[in-house]
Amino acid sequence: MQPLDGLLVLDFSTLLPGPCASLLLAEAGARVVKIEKPDQGDEMRSYEPKIGEDSINFSMLNRGKQSIAIDLKESHSLMRLLPLIERADVLIEQFRPGVMDRLGLGYEAVRRINPQLVYCSITGWGQTGPKAKNAGHDLNYMAETGLLSLTKGATGEPVLPPILAADIAGGAYPAVMNILLALKQRDRTGCGSYLDICMADNLFTFMYWGLGKGFGMGCWPGSGDEIVTGGSPRYQIYPTKDGSYLAAAPLEDKFWNTFCKLIGLPELLCRADAPVAIVKAAVGERIAAANAEHWREVFAGQEVCCSIVVTLQEAVQDAQVKVRGLFEHQLEVAGRTLPALPTPIAPLFRAQTHCASAPRLNETQDPMLLI
Repeated sequence: MQPLDGLLVLDFSTLLPGPCASLLLAEAGARVVKIEKPDQGDEMRSYEPKIGEDSINFSMLNRGKQSIAIDLKESHSLMRLLPLIERADVLIEQFRPGVMDRLGLGYEAVRRINPQLVYCSITGWGQTGPKAKNAGHDLNYMAETGLLSLTKGATGEPVLPPILAADIAGGAYPAVMNILLALKQRDRTGCGSYLDICMADNLFTFMYWGLGKGFGMGCWPGSGDEIVTGGSPRYQIYPTKDGSYLAAAPLEDKFWNTFCKLIGLPELLCRADAPVAIVKAAVGERIAAANAEHWREVFAGQEVCCSIVVTLQEAVQDAQVKVRGLFEHQLEVAGRTLPALPTPIAPLFRAQTHCASAPRLNETQDPMLLI
């Protein structure tokens, strides 16, 4: 038995935050039914690259789910959904505020049908406030919460992040966390609840150090001037001679002293009161004098918190990843078997079916077959 066996989740969401959240629930045993648009379905299906009819991104995010196509704007759609709503434990949606109400599927309407339902809305700006109905994507939420202002490129501009932090860390993960809390509360009260998951709100947690400095000391962080944003030689990315990069994070003194000794930094520059700019330049000069492999060997087995920057292709082939079994689960797509998307669900709770596929659009047309 998995923790969420027997749980029915209705997922009205598309693209990334909601589908990622329902994927985690599915991996823990929940039965997830995607409610999709007829003909088109989830917009993610059309994204490139494709394997078979659908985007590989869609397949990764929707492994092990089911699909039914219903035009929510049609007057009879609610009647088709009624059996599913009556039986469902969780509903996930990520329309802008007010859309589900106009469709007759808002929380108050659905609660009258099923008072035990946990109803989770994921939006960029939340259900209230002057920005609530604004359009946005991950980059916008990071820009308007101050996150992008904290690091800068070589010419001083903000750095374009390679991760969709707001969608996943600000949306999908908090959604799952609060859904599980709501289900636990339902066990005690017998009542469902409404969850307002705001991706922008949840980004502020990642800047705890900046908030502490700003609120507590009245000194707000600038761009690239803090310990973890480039303001210290102990937390830097240094180029090597062969065009690779060393990610150096010897923050604590015990790591820093060993690091300085291994690279041959003069003792005066190892001191905490040494000029930051001069130390950065001196460390950079030494790292740039040798190839990445040299530094890999120098730091091997040493407690210095240093790593050579590798590609994604190299990372998935790392012995550590293989020992951890990160890609043991499989995804069936268009006659091929690929590694499934890793999830933060502990192996103890994750689906024991190691190979599964994403649903074809409207593969189950009768709602009663999904109950």
